[in-house]
Amino acid sequence: MSYLPTGMPVPEPGPEDAPFWQACQDQQLKIRFCDNCSRHFHPPLPSCPRCGSMHVSWRELSGNGTIFTYSVGYHAVHPALKGHPPYNVSVVLLDDADDVRLVTNIVDVPPDELSIGMPVTVCWEDAGNGTLLPRFRRTTSDVGGSGSAA
Repeated sequence: MSYLPTGMPVPEPGPEDAPFWQACQDQQLKIRFCDNCSRHFHPPLPSCPRCGSMHVSWRELSGNGTIFTYSVGYHAVHPALKGHPPYNVSVVLLDDADDVRLVTNIVDVPPDELSIGMPVTVCWEDAGNGTLLPRFRRTTSDVGGSGSAA
């Protein structure tokens, strides 16, 4: 079962982010990397936002990170959310991608147990149309909710 209900908007890949979404379909988390200044960046752009180089590539990541910040939504901001229980919108700082952060959801943690710094790992959820979305789960070693890796 998906974290959010069916009927939510799904990504419509464009020329710059299509490789990101294709990697998601392959259950791989890939982020843009500048081959000139050796830094990751997201969202995907045709050139590096730091140095301007057009020498960019894609790098596969571990999918591990920590919750940088989060918010819990109680109001249905989309008709599909009407009657849906509270949901989180989280920002995950990826462990192996410099300061890259992804906006996502943490799928297996009740809102009152979320915490900044909680270790998480990517999981893949069908958006209802076959599109796989990168969402995150609490890292297994953090099941006790301590917010730190064991």
